[in-house]
Amino acid sequence: MALSATLYKVELDLSDLDRGLYENPRFSVARHPSETTERLVVRILAHALWFAPGLAFGRGLSESDDPALSLSSLDGRVLHWIEVGQPDAERLVRCSRRAERLSLLAYGNLRVWAPKLLPLVEGVANLEIVAVEQAALEQLATELPRNLHWGVMISENSLFVTDARGQHEVPLTWLRGQRG
Repeated sequence: MALSATLYKVELDLSDLDRGLYENPRFSVARHPSETTERLVVRILAHALWFAPGLAFGRGLSESDDPALSLSSLDGRVLHWIEVGQPDAERLVRCSRRAERLSLLAYGNLRVWAPKLLPLVEGVANLEIVAVEQAALEQLATELPRNLHWGVMISENSLFVTDARGQHEVPLTWLRGQRG
């Protein structure tokens, strides 16, 4: 018998000081049985970092051709394709051709991956890559409740997440491009 996805209900009090954006998005997100809690948290952080009305989660790990999140126009064009993790250069190049803008929120041990990948994607003009500090991500992912209510403030190169356990700073490092 196949395992089913776990549903998380999320409410964000989003204050993006860099973009002057103040929103209160509410959504449900499914965690695939083979998905780690860290990856789920990174998808939620990506939703906050690049929030726009209409931003939607992809169909999940079982659909390898789908983005983690995307924003589409009314005529079906992909305006913003968002990946998470450590995809290879071939995937990023392929995704960049399918969208006007491509963003990657990378996490995990990036010491080997980043120096190998960055030269291979130099010519991809619509790509931005930002890394999440692993220790902060692990702290957020610990004992993650199924009903999340996070206050998320974004300022310069950090996300500040407030939950029932307190405030967590999640430093961001821009590996390619810049926030804007």
